Order: sequence, then structure tokens, then C-alpha cells
Amino acid sequence: MQINSKEFRVREGRSVKLNSWPTLVKPVYKTKIQYEKLLKKHIAELSALQHLLYASNRYAILLIFQAMDAAGKDGAIQHVMSGINPQGCQVYSFKHPSATELEHDFLWRTTRFLPERGRIGIFNRSYYEEVLIVRVHPEILHTQGLPDALLDENTIWQGRYRSIIDLETHLNSNGTKIIKFFLHLSKDEQRRRFLERIIEPEKNWKFSIADIEERQYWKEYMHAYEKCLSATSSRDAPWYIVPADDRKNARLIISQIILDTLRALDMAYPKTSAGRQQELQLIRKQLTE
Repeated sequence: MQINSKEFRVREGRSVKLNSWPTLVKPVYKTKIQYEKLLKKHIAELSALQHLLYASNRYAILLIFQAMDAAGKDGAIQHVMSGINPQGCQVYSFKHPSATELEHDFLWRTTRFLPERGRIGIFNRSYYEEVLIVRVHPEILHTQGLPDALLDENTIWQGRYRSIIDLETHLNSNGTKIIKFFLHLSKDEQRRRFLERIIEPEKNWKFSIADIEERQYWKEYMHAYEKCLSATSSRDAPWYIVPADDRKNARLIISQIILDTLRALDMAYPKTSAGRQQELQLIRKQLTE
């Protein structure tokens, strides 16, 4: 079975209803061995394309991962990017903003860590938290030091969507290609994974009572995600809704989407000038004498 990236892409202007997007699809692998073989193949090509990205030094790649707790963001990043040269990749996780970060606009803390040309940047959560968790818990707005006139919930989310779209348009115009993944997990599968974290001692550290508290807001989070995905998926910075109930299948889909994006870029190794070729031949002669 071939993976068609377009099947998971949110078209620009499309109104997203998450209950019409599957959390589980027919897997592209039949056995664990086949999964490992496919993933290894993807990783090898990703490594080669990353090397080309770094050498050509014309584009940057920004991968954004958003999801409910236990959807597999960490595992996807770990497995899919395992063959990437650490010198060309930067991973940042964003949790609760610090006091210093709250003194700035909501995009400031993440824009500081945007990838340079030739590199891949990975955001494990991102500026999208400001239209997701903050929308579900609007009381957080009142801790952000904003003027009272800006705290109107009837207008603030649309304003933040516009700010995000403007940022992503600007980045794309300057060579940063953005790929956004929403790992779509079912509530039943999240429950199973939470129980797994409790039952298995080596996974206890992954579980927090806060995870259960946030689970109570599942419906509100789905609404926030629907609004966000609908408003901010664009031609230049698309959202991909990845069925996440099957971890292995999700990783193969994610790696295929990244591969398709990298393959479409106009990249080439720098050409060596005639003068440089003469210099290299002179050095070669000296080394072989």
C-alpha cells in the first residue's frame, strides 16, 4: 500500500470536522519486520535529503507537532528523525511560558528558535498552544498581561490566527518550509495508553494527574483544534491530520509527508568553479607526491 500524502492534508479554506477524519486507517505494513524495513528506508532517504538541504543552504524546514496527550509526538520525532545528523536538526519542546516569555507577544518565545537555512527545526508543541490550550482555558489570557481591550474572546482568536498566518507566509517567502502535523488520537486509545503508563513501571514517569484533568476537556479541545486547523491550513504551510491510534503507521505517514516535501524542493550541491577545481587538483598532487 502506497502512502498518499494528499489524503491527510487539510485543504486551504476547508472546514474541519474531526469526527469525519479517521484516527485509524489500514496500515501500510503487514508485519513488524516490514514496518521496520519501511521506516529504515524512509530514514535513509531523509538522511540523504537532509545532507543535501544542509549543503545547498537555501531552505529551512520547520516541523510542528500538535496533539492530545499520549498521541505519540515524542515517539514520532524520535523514530522518524533517528537518522538525521544532530548538527543539522534542532528540537524544541514548549510547555508553560515563563515569566519572561509572558512579557512578550505570544509568538516571541517560539520565533527565537526558528531553524536557520540548511537546517530542520522541530517544534514539539508550538505557538499553536496559544489558540488551543488557551482557548480551552481562557482564564490563562488574564495572566498574559494584555490590555483589557484585547481580551474579547469574540475577536482574539481570529486575531491570533491572522498573526500566525502572517508569520508563516513571511517565513515561506524567505525559504522556510513549514509542515504541521496534528496526531489524531481517539479518546479510547488515549485511555488505553494512560492505563499502560500506570501499569508498566518504566512508563510511570510519563503520567501526570494533569493528563486526566485535561482529558475532561476533550470535547472543548476537539472544538479548538477544528477551529485552528480550519483557519490556519494554507497552501504554503499545510496541516496534516495523521491517524495516530496505530503508532507505527503514523510514523510511516509522517516520514512520507516529510520526504515528499523535501523531494519537491529545488536543491542541488554547490557547483565547484574552474578556479576551485584547479586548486583542488594542485592540493591532490601535493598529497600524492
